[in-house]
Amino acid sequence: MMLLERATTLPKFTVYKDALIMQEEAWNAYPRCKTVIKCPYFTKFQLTIETVHRADNGQSDNVHGLSKGQLATRDVEIVDIASSARDYWSYVVSSSNTDLSKFTSAKTGRGPLLEGWQDKSKPVMTAYKLVTIDAPYWGFGYRIENALLLGERALFLESHRNCFAWIDEWFGLTVEQIRELEQQSDSLKEELGRPTLVKSVEDFDQRLLPESEDIYSGQRAQLST
Repeated sequence: MMLLERATTLPKFTVYKDALIMQEEAWNAYPRCKTVIKCPYFTKFQLTIETVHRADNGQSDNVHGLSKGQLATRDVEIVDIASSARDYWSYVVSSSNTDLSKFTSAKTGRGPLLEGWQDKSKPVMTAYKLVTIDAPYWGFGYRIENALLLGERALFLESHRNCFAWIDEWFGLTVEQIRELEQQSDSLKEELGRPTLVKSVEDFDQRLLPESEDIYSGQRAQLST
């Protein structure tokens, strides 16, 4: 089990190894995909990611068909795969070094992705992702939700950056070849995952919202020791 040291204003608590087990269910019916992640130990916890792919530059509105109440509480964020911004979570998901502003595909001639590429590139596609997190646990549920949102954002950014950066490796593949690659996804997830040690609530909070590249570099050095 793992013992987390909490702030003096909050009680200490113990997390057993079973609490680290996650169950993932996924449905892929392009152009729609859905992933649901649950934790058997925390039965009320659920992370849902719903994706709709559209051949546009991100101008479609309410592609998930949300109600007025859901739209009122929704936060919209544009994730640009050409962005060079990096933070702690980029390191956690294993950030690549490919500069898409200088990259050109040898097979397709697509790229580089310069400023305003969304309105200039043809063809172009947007992945509309709806992330819903429910962790109704007093004292730490809010921190879990924030951590997962930041982590998922970094994962979305990196996976879609790689999708474009590796275009010469997958462009022209047959359906059978793609299915074979999907079967290898479990080993790929293990390769990308990097466990980190959180010693206290203060340490956890500091890693959630790095304010600068200097903080990111310092955390990387700390983790490597």
